[in-house]
Amino acid sequence: PTAASVACEDIEVAEYVQKACNVPNKFRLYTNNDVIGVELGGSLKNVIAIASGFAHTMGLGDNCAGALLTRGMAEIVRVSINLGANPSTLYGLSGMGDLIATCSSPMSRNYTVGSMLAKGKKIDDILKELGSVAEGVKTSKAICELAKKLDIEVPVSSAIYEAVYTDITPQALLEKLMNRKLKEEERYV
Repeated sequence: PTAASVACEDIEVAEYVQKACNVPNKFRLYTNNDVIGVELGGSLKNVIAIASGFAHTMGLGDNCAGALLTRGMAEIVRVSINLGANPSTLYGLSGMGDLIATCSSPMSRNYTVGSMLAKGKKIDDILKELGSVAEGVKTSKAICELAKKLDIEVPVSSAIYEAVYTDITPQALLEKLMNRKLKEEERYV
């Protein structure tokens, strides 16, 4: 069984889709009128999934995985709020739900990309071997460009951008991320 969000500014349309696609005991849809939040949650989590696969393959452990998901979620929220999303949407199925599922699944294409990057493979070879799209690759560039325009820090996403588009080593990337200036953790209600 699984659940998902269906988003439409016209909630009646969302409810129609919800009823039409509901499969008792198998597939449950929840409605949402925050199209921006649902779209951003569903796309930006792919970058964090690359980070998750990267960290797991490096053997960094469960605490690191928890930190990556938490800090990655903070980045998703920061960017999304600045683009007009409702923060509560991001803590629902299309945000946090999708983030947890994708970041904990070796079946995820984006998780697989991170895993292969951590093994030292080049992105062109990885994508050729995958034979399918891993959305987080291009999304890492997009989120970094957006963050720059919005003057928002996205260190996890920036690290993944570097892993994808430069020759930085996995160890150097980890050191760069962990040795950033210390700061207070943001809080979103």
